[in-house]
Amino acid sequence: MFAAERRQLILEMVRANGAVSLRELARVVQTSEVTVRRDVRALEAEGLLDRRHGGAVLPGGFTRESGFPQKSHLATAEKTAIADLAAGLVEEGEAIVVGAGTTTQELARRLARVPGLTVVTNSLLVAQALAHANRVEVVMTGGTLRGSNYALVGSGAEQSLQGLRVSRAFLSGNGLTAERGLSTSNMLSASVDRALVQAAAEVVVLADHTKLGADTMFQTVPTEVVTRLVTDDPPAHADRAVTELQALADRGVQISVAGGQGQGAADPAPPGRQPRRDVALPGPRRGPQLRSAAGLGEGAPGERGAPGRVADLRRR
Repeated sequence: MFAAERRQLILEMVRANGAVSLRELARVVQTSEVTVRRDVRALEAEGLLDRRHGGAVLPGGFTRESGFPQKSHLATAEKTAIADLAAGLVEEGEAIVVGAGTTTQELARRLARVPGLTVVTNSLLVAQALAHANRVEVVMTGGTLRGSNYALVGSGAEQSLQGLRVSRAFLSGNGLTAERGLSTSNMLSASVDRALVQAAAEVVVLADHTKLGADTMFQTVPTEVVTRLVTDDPPAHADRAVTELQALADRGVQISVAGGQGQGAADPAPPGRQPRRDVALPGPRRGPQLRSAAGLGEGAPGERGAPGRVADLRRR
């Protein structure tokens, strides 16, 4: 297939789906991800699509949100690793809230193994993942169903959260920056996420590296409210993600990296449970230095800005 033909097919796939992973594009056009990445860069230079680390999306990310089927195929390995690590933060008998999203759905599948857990959610997919879990109580908000991400939104959802208090909120979104925090493309989803945050003592954001540095229309969680970010180890070319992680760490956000080099050892955990661990930022590598926040068990819960080990996320 000639380059022009490949790029036309890539463009048609992105227009049809809103967002497509590089892996899927490479499979359809029957070439390597390296070649597809080069094609995507060329199309981005023409203003025909926007490149994301791990995929391509339609231009104008401030106005369009991909549906659940498209999101579920982006950065799947990264989301799985993030969910594995985030599940280790949850204790037996804890009460938490879990927002809507493909990454939080992966988290919910792992929370089914945590006994005595109470999960409050506005996500039908999160509730479904926990529906048959033994000794896990699921509490759903009210609200109006938003079909694109299977979430309950609106005043009914927000009112059902009034007076609620839990230990942690686990949220994802469309973008995360040090300047604005977590953001999403939908106003109703943003409003419910803010209500979820108000119910929690700590806020844990689950975001793969493709979302770091991305900024969308509606702010959900300002940076100063984010207690911890659980993310994946950015690849060598992801300069924007590395820079954003540095800025978030400088703002006092605790960073846990799933699958990173030089990660800390897991603490012992009961059989069937994910280990509770705080992963040090990978390092050392050459490039700007990145400071991680203190590990679990250091300082008071929710304490921000504690000094940590110095590491750098750039690959040699």
